[in-house]
Amino acid sequence: MIDYRPPDIPLDILHEDHEILVVNKPEGLLSVPGKGPELADCLIARLEAAYPQVLLVHRLDRDTSGVMVFGLTPHAQRHLGLQFEKRQTKKTYLARVAGRLEPKTGTVDLPLIVDWPNRPLQKVDRETGKPAVTDWRVMKSSDAESRVKLFPQTGRSHQLRVHMLALGHPILGDPLYASETADQHPRMMLHAEELRLRHPDGGEGVKFRVAAPF
Repeated sequence: MIDYRPPDIPLDILHEDHEILVVNKPEGLLSVPGKGPELADCLIARLEAAYPQVLLVHRLDRDTSGVMVFGLTPHAQRHLGLQFEKRQTKKTYLARVAGRLEPKTGTVDLPLIVDWPNRPLQKVDRETGKPAVTDWRVMKSSDAESRVKLFPQTGRSHQLRVHMLALGHPILGDPLYASETADQHPRMMLHAEELRLRHPDGGEGVKFRVAAPF
């Protein structure tokens, strides 16, 4: 990973109770430690300083910001983990992508697999890739770019980034899949805006949302 400079900003806690912790992850910060001491600073390590019992449930890419949920008990971790595994959570992302995305709504159904010679990149592979499905809805667009809501139905690594690239509309500022746009944007224009799930204590539906900073 190139030139890791995580932001030195306070934790942004959106919600906490006896079972779960919901955080607004900043862009530029790893969710979990990378390999090597230079990649040790990450969101879960920062959370552990204040919440020693915190447990990982899912991840966001380093350059993606937005809503992340953590368990505060083993029960919560299992309960939430099963919801993600069974695709029972509802995730909404906001992205700015290159060009005018048409039509206004649609679905990308392209299986993905790791691009081994170029790890950590992923690629479309119709033969051996794992199923990956993303719905999209255009909020506004111009010839230069489109602002879109993305609704992943699966949770593959780099799914939204590769799916938008496959459509010919890469996410602006993406250092891996649209590096030619990275110099023109202060960050990757992808934000996890909303997460809906069932609370581990009782199963009630709850929603957590934080507006995109771009």
